[in-house]
Amino acid sequence: MREGITLDAGDRSRLEAVGADRNSPQKHVWRARIVLLAADGLGTRGIMRQSGKSRNAVNRWRERFQAEGIDGLMRDKTRPSRIPPLAEAVRERTVALTLTDPPGETTHWTATVMARAVGISVSSVQRIWRAHGLQPHRVRQFKLSRDPQFAAKLDDIVGLYVVVLSVDEKSQIQALDRTQPGLPLKPGRCGTMTHDYKRNGTTTLFAALDVLEGKVIGRCMQRHRHQEFIRFLNTLEAEVPAGKIVHVILDNYGSHKHPKVRAWLGRHPRFLFHYTPTSASWLNAVEGFFAKLSKRRLKRGVFRSLVDLQAAIKRFLTHTNQDPKPFIWTADPNRIIAAVRRGYQVLGSIH
Repeated sequence: MREGITLDAGDRSRLEAVGADRNSPQKHVWRARIVLLAADGLGTRGIMRQSGKSRNAVNRWRERFQAEGIDGLMRDKTRPSRIPPLAEAVRERTVALTLTDPPGETTHWTATVMARAVGISVSSVQRIWRAHGLQPHRVRQFKLSRDPQFAAKLDDIVGLYVVVLSVDEKSQIQALDRTQPGLPLKPGRCGTMTHDYKRNGTTTLFAALDVLEGKVIGRCMQRHRHQEFIRFLNTLEAEVPAGKIVHVILDNYGSHKHPKVRAWLGRHPRFLFHYTPTSASWLNAVEGFFAKLSKRRLKRGVFRSLVDLQAAIKRFLTHTNQDPKPFIWTADPNRIIAAVRRGYQVLGSIH
């Protein structure tokens, strides 16, 4: 069986093509060469000399070709792993421990701590967590509103998201200058910036998102008291065309309900305020603009003065208003209310 190999023209052409292709894996090249040498009448010793392979290798691949043809040369037979698979009990224990609090004063499990507790490798812990969708190093923040009129206010605000200004202020925006220049992004290395910085003052951005057009009216001020808020309301009064009713969505910050603010509302009856439920400022659409501003402009920004910071914010506002995107509310209020109820039930069962 080992000595006599006969190749037809098609098989010989295919094997020669494997050897001539510079992109062929080397193991395929020398396997094809063994079969071609055998077909040319060479014995085992001759094939060993010309191919540089051992007797066992020569015999194995001649036999593989005779049993499975050329396709058998192009694949390796699967071999059992040198490391035995983890017992199911170990996997279950790892998952169960992950769902409990870790020992000592730590707040969450790490792969190293879990590996030490269960007696397996860190990579095994990571595979188990990945298979079960467990991510103990991550946490999502939440806050359940305790406002007894949550549902009514939610329906009111969602119903208004067609003719509304979403208003809020982003306070304590810091003008941070890094102590050393960062290195730019390059292949194989992310951009860098120093962990320490110099503070050059702070500013507060008052912003109003026109949800119908997607444009943002913004103004930077030094503080965020009721005086500054009234000044911003005067800005809105000047920006919004006369004769239009203006619905304004706000959170429950004290300056929004100051007596002088209420007096301003009395003098401007076309402005109607709608307050979000307590602990639910995320209902305010302008928070999405603030998140985009922080992520795309402020977080990695370098500002050598307060004037640089305010100028950068104004440029970002201008850039946003050049290509505005209307805000469209898509979340179902009934699902939000149901989720809040489930949250209360879970908290009640824990505490």
